[in-house]
Amino acid sequence: MKKKFSLIAAGLVLSSSGFTYGIDSKTTPRPVPLTRPEMKEYLEDMKSRTPRIPLPELTEEDKEKLGERGGSYEGRLRYHYMPGGDLRGTGTGNAGRPGTGLPGGGQGFGGGGGGGRDNDPDNTLSYKFKVQLFWIVSRTNNCQYCLGHQESKLLAAGMTEDEIAALDSEWEAFPEAEQAAFAFARKFTYEPHLLGDADIAKLRAHFTDQQILEMILSMAGNNSINRWKEGAGVPQSANGGGFGRRQEAAGQGGTTQAAAASPRHESYLTPTAARFQNKVTKVAPLLIDLTTSQPTRQTVSDRPPLETRSEVETGLEAAKQRTPRLPLVEEAKAREFVSSDWPEGPLPQWVRLLANFPNSAKNRIAGIQSAETRGDLTPLIKAQVSWIIARQDRAWYATGLAKQRLKELGQSEDQIYALDGDWSEFTPTERSLFNVAKKLATTPVVLTDEDVDAAVKLAGPRDVVQLISYTTNRASFDRITEAAGLALE
Repeated sequence: MKKKFSLIAAGLVLSSSGFTYGIDSKTTPRPVPLTRPEMKEYLEDMKSRTPRIPLPELTEEDKEKLGERGGSYEGRLRYHYMPGGDLRGTGTGNAGRPGTGLPGGGQGFGGGGGGGRDNDPDNTLSYKFKVQLFWIVSRTNNCQYCLGHQESKLLAAGMTEDEIAALDSEWEAFPEAEQAAFAFARKFTYEPHLLGDADIAKLRAHFTDQQILEMILSMAGNNSINRWKEGAGVPQSANGGGFGRRQEAAGQGGTTQAAAASPRHESYLTPTAARFQNKVTKVAPLLIDLTTSQPTRQTVSDRPPLETRSEVETGLEAAKQRTPRLPLVEEAKAREFVSSDWPEGPLPQWVRLLANFPNSAKNRIAGIQSAETRGDLTPLIKAQVSWIIARQDRAWYATGLAKQRLKELGQSEDQIYALDGDWSEFTPTERSLFNVAKKLATTPVVLTDEDVDAAVKLAGPRDVVQLISYTTNRASFDRITEAAGLALE
């Protein structure tokens, strides 16, 4: 039987006016809402979430530079702690820009952040369909910030409240092609270590290879955004992404009496159809109580124990021999999308994969490179974190690249494989950063306020924010390269 990476009781107590935690929420992840009415309560509560990263007082110069963004937690987070104080993509609910290396923007992977209106002419999947996938990804990750915004976007795209509710519990209401994509989205998000040839084959019954890659890139961006919002502890915007307004515009009942009495003008506390009142989610990973056989609200992250050193070496050798599951662009064509100072020699397969989308390839490739070269984290910390995350994801291509980088930085085989151990030989600061990266990358909601607090105290908020941003990159890279089955160079 596989061991659980983290299994934490939530101690939830629900009431008509909201919910409270039965135990210290700083040491416990937010619980998983089981039904749609519960989920709406959780989404509404996210508006009062306490941000995780402390911010310095604003100087007059800061206020002048930030302008209206001075009141935005995310805007200030980027301004104070990201390289160069970059303010791009800091608007409310903005997912960041693809290809810029900005946190939350998919770090160069997700076109339009995976959920926005993507005008790339290479893309053929509909806006509504990709937002549905974003919703599935966010529900799987229990990222309630992103769930709230995707609910609003789905309403704007023409879906009804009942159709959105069906995303959580009635996939049979959707066409067979969409059901296949939903199942892939959930596995891609929660169990990337189990992806295989059969998963791509199931999608090929309904989609072209180009469309499959479009989905993969979009959902990688979604996963990245989830991890940024969760890692930094971003509160929900006060208008709830316009959710109540969208419902009223669609003629779907407006707000409930409880919400109408609230000082908030926009509320997630909208009516739920009777048939969905008690339906339990089929998307969010659940832990079943063995005594009652009922689902609990405990947060769970399920990854098997790490392989032995010899098994890893065998896995890396196998990765060198495999044939990619998705097509790669010819070397000469792909080279058009890399910078003029790119090293000589064959291009890595991940570059040739991204070159399938020529209108966005250059920015995506540059974004990945930027994440490696910009910022204050040392090259060694980045390489160590890349190894830790790739090993959890069983991303063999990414694991091989991380090992190559660690060896270039002078690390011995023993030092590399020590990263699979208990980290006892590393400093407290390194251990705190490794812990944040490992939890956030594997299943973001298992990262607690206490985990982040400990890292901030030891490493400082700037390094922690940049670590969160870098982790979003690696979690996305792992999923893309392993879903595509790239062969290790």
